Amino acid sequence: MLSTNELVSVGTFQVLKLPLGFIRVLEWLFSIFAFATCGGYSGQLWVSVDCQLDKASSNLSIGIDFAYPFRLHQVSFEAPLCEGRRRERLFLIGDYTSSAEFFVTIAVFAFLFSFMATIVYIFFQNKYRENNRGPLIDFIVTVVFSFMWLVSSSAWAKALSDIKVATDPDEVQELMSACKVMTNKCGSVQGPRWSGLNTSVVFGFLNFVLWAGNIWFVFKETGWHKGGPARYAGAPPEKQAETFNQQQPYNQGSFDQSGGYSAQGDQEPVSEYSPVGGPTSYSNQM
Repeated sequence: MLSTNELVSVGTFQVLKLPLGFIRVLEWLFSIFAFATCGGYSGQLWVSVDCQLDKASSNLSIGIDFAYPFRLHQVSFEAPLCEGRRRERLFLIGDYTSSAEFFVTIAVFAFLFSFMATIVYIFFQNKYRENNRGPLIDFIVTVVFSFMWLVSSSAWAKALSDIKVATDPDEVQELMSACKVMTNKCGSVQGPRWSGLNTSVVFGFLNFVLWAGNIWFVFKETGWHKGGPARYAGAPPEKQAETFNQQQPYNQGSFDQSGGYSAQGDQEPVSEYSPVGGPTSYSNQM
């Protein structure tokens, strides 16, 4: 096992100063914030029912708890009917599991890929650039994650809006039979706090911006951007030289238009009017 100092000496940490490596680290951090703020959420709301004709049946603090993954149709609570000691069991409305779990799943996979990509950038840079496979895979995965972040963040933002409506104390009161009687008084004691879930949506779209912006920097590492030279980056020197020579035009000898032969293609042809060693101008003949 290598010590920490040996790993540091082997790794190329300079890549973290470049946009490619620096943005990968930001993606890693922002993905943590995204799934932590969403997956770790739990909320609570409080409503009250004041029975005017039967004060003993009143309940001024009805607590309703809900949490990720937001299966609200399974969240139940009891409310008084204001008819003696009778009570009714009610459920919230809606199931937003698919959007919430989809968002968290994308965030977790993005976290894992960003972490592995950063390790590859630092310690396996040669393997990453070998045969141009690493940059191509990196580019394709980055494009896919950019699209998935946009889709999951949009779906989660819509689901969060519906969750806020379904857990609004005023909407919950409409589910209670006692609140439909004009003589009874129903009210909101405390609503849920949405700061954590609002933050998760913000981090979702920030992740989309990061991944979409990083497409260009990953694309610059591929052979599609570098053109011809990138095709030979991972080949051995002998193979590169052989391939280069095969692509060079034959220039060892060529014929001029008058039929004369020149040993080098870039030299001018020998003229029959200017023999070697003879005069080359009229002034020399005078």
